[in-house]
Amino acid sequence: MRAGVFLAYWPWFSPTEQVELAVLADQLGLDSVWVAEAWGQDAVSVLGLLAGRTQRVGLGSGLLQIPARKPTATAMAAATLDVLSDGRFRLGLGLSGPQVSEGWYGVPFTRNLARTREYVDIVRRTLAREPIQVPLEGGDDPDHPPTGLGKPLKLLTRPVQDTLPIYLGAIGPRAVRQAGAIADGWLPFLLNPAEPEVLMGPLREGAEEAGRSLADIDVAPVVPVAIDEDLGAARDAVRPWLAFYLGAMGAKEKNFYVDLAERHGHGAAAREVQELMLGGDRTGAAAAVTDALVDAGAIATTPSGLDERLATYERAGVTTLVAVPCGEDKAGVVRALAAATVTR
Repeated sequence: MRAGVFLAYWPWFSPTEQVELAVLADQLGLDSVWVAEAWGQDAVSVLGLLAGRTQRVGLGSGLLQIPARKPTATAMAAATLDVLSDGRFRLGLGLSGPQVSEGWYGVPFTRNLARTREYVDIVRRTLAREPIQVPLEGGDDPDHPPTGLGKPLKLLTRPVQDTLPIYLGAIGPRAVRQAGAIADGWLPFLLNPAEPEVLMGPLREGAEEAGRSLADIDVAPVVPVAIDEDLGAARDAVRPWLAFYLGAMGAKEKNFYVDLAERHGHGAAAREVQELMLGGDRTGAAAAVTDALVDAGAIATTPSGLDERLATYERAGVTTLVAVPCGEDKAGVVRALAAATVTR
């Protein structure tokens, strides 16, 4: 099993931390560094910076938000990052949720499976330098008709990689099944290695329906990781991250992470975290993340327990563990992951 590092977005990691940890991961021989976006720092800019500061480590978007960009704009960004990194880029895509899609980008959160499939198809064809003409928006407005001068265009630049890998972030059963059918890699959150079939089952079904197998997919869950001689301190270090996703990354009526926690048998605890977070009590929300929830969705361990915790993910079918370094010594987490997973 390979290990990568998830450097998220500000303010979880400062720009300085993102660069320092990416450079460290590069020096230590880790597999990859991933950058996300929510409604603040965008991922493309930071990945461009990291492409210039690293030499060997893979660089991934985890995730670029589908409602934020036309698929052709995403393909342009992916091709640019692939060239700047000399062929090290991996394109992670996700829909985000209804609050972000409709409130931040003004894009209806509908037809999500079809929209994702169509988006991935256009991105792939654009990167393959096929002539592309994106359908017009508002083309049926009689008061402002289009010029009719649009035409299919072919991407001017060439990615370094012949096939640039596309990952999907998905945790809903149907979305996971679709990832199994069409994605090169999969970036879930809250994959519980003690109950992997909750998510791996739909992934396998989707792969098999498309004539593929799990071996065709890089299973790369995003996992908060904290290491401390005091197990309680390690658990406390990952609680704020889990609380943020359970409480803030979605509406009360529609939070995919709470739904997944429910499927894992932690629904009551997840809903309490959500209630406290939505009520403005971030400290209380973090404290409400139970030990069972921590152990289901994160690696919080002593140094001596790290190897076995990593092994549980490998046995569950994970091929790349994308670790979110948590706690005061994030660099120490990166070093420990490299010591446990990198063969020199």
